Amino acid sequence: MIRTRAYIINITLCLGGLLFASCGKQYTAEQTVKAFVADNMKEEVNASVIDFADLGTTRHINDSLIAKMRKNGAELFKSGIKYGQAPTGDIYYLRMKYLHEGDTLQNTFYLDSELEEVVAFK
Repeated sequence: MIRTRAYIINITLCLGGLLFASCGKQYTAEQTVKAFVADNMKEEVNASVIDFADLGTTRHINDSLIAKMRKNGAELFKSGIKYGQAPTGDIYYLRMKYLHEGDTLQNTFYLDSELEEVVAFK
């Protein structure tokens, strides 16, 4: 009985730690994207963030896709944006929904492994 109780407590603490760590990454990624948008959205654009999707990772983004996304940009954003260096391996991504002139729009932002810089977006 005592062993079972200790086991349950350990499992609960581990799951709580994982939840806390993932929430911390989500928050960090959201702050990085908000700062990127504030710095790089055109000044005349009046947009407000509605929601962020869950932070995810992908290995399907390569250098040529990053170069293409950087070249294409997006209509509401400035040209000549400075991006972080793309990491090798997994890249984090975060989708942001926002409201602009009555329309709900969405962009996906790709972040480095430390969640400190946006490396591309679409």
